[in-house]
Amino acid sequence: MSSPSRAVDQAKHALRARLREMRLAAHLTGRDLANLAGWHSSKVSRIEHGRQTPSEHDITIWCRHCGAEDQAGDLVASLRTIDEMYVEWRRMQRTGLQRLQKAAIPLYERTSRFRIYEPSLIPGLFQTADYALSLMRAVVTFREIPDDTAEAVKVRMQRQQVLTSGGRRCAVILEEAALRTRIGDTEVMAGQLGHLLAVATRSNISLGIIPIRDRAMWPTNGFWIFDEERVLVETLSAELTVTQPHEIALYAKAFAQFAELAVYGPAARTLIASAIAALDM
Repeated sequence: MSSPSRAVDQAKHALRARLREMRLAAHLTGRDLANLAGWHSSKVSRIEHGRQTPSEHDITIWCRHCGAEDQAGDLVASLRTIDEMYVEWRRMQRTGLQRLQKAAIPLYERTSRFRIYEPSLIPGLFQTADYALSLMRAVVTFREIPDDTAEAVKVRMQRQQVLTSGGRRCAVILEEAALRTRIGDTEVMAGQLGHLLAVATRSNISLGIIPIRDRAMWPTNGFWIFDEERVLVETLSAELTVTQPHEIALYAKAFAQFAELAVYGPAARTLIASAIAALDM
């Protein structure tokens, strides 16, 4: 899969290409379009070559003068998607982690089907308070942001209630490495893995684990699919939001392939029990 920054660049390129194709279909030169729009003569060239990002108003005017007003709404939506796609963690976390946890609640509450893939961590919806606290403290230290971890953990625990109401379903695929990545001390990990065993018995939750020996796909970042609405991908520096249907379909395809590699039921529980036993080594 593309890196988040590359995905954003590709989306920007696609938008510029559509604008250029529209201008050419209208048999307008860049200077012609600029004159019609009342812009500086070089503005069209700057937009088409990525040296200037068009505003929503620019796109509306562009479509009007190219005789394609019916496409303006779709292109403006594409621009908004690009704006959403790449959000720097430092900006999102500048006041700590609690605000970030609260901001996600509406998305969780309107989602009826979660599909989650995590290669190295237990997902937030299945974390114990101690595991979440250890993880968030590490994030706070690394990012040098205000420490509101206790409050953020409370919000994360409250957010988990979405899985006990509204008939929501959740399919989770973990790499075996997620069971063995030490977050906190031995007691924290033992409690977390025991909790994972318990929540996996719920009828609305499907837990699959990809054994290390069966890894057949290339490594990728963890991602969450919220219905067919969007995909969130967390990286070291940013959160990528994917809303284009064809890109969501790509992540859904990857999730389906990961699901085929995973083991379930007794086999998954055996892997978790093995990880718990390894904590004493």
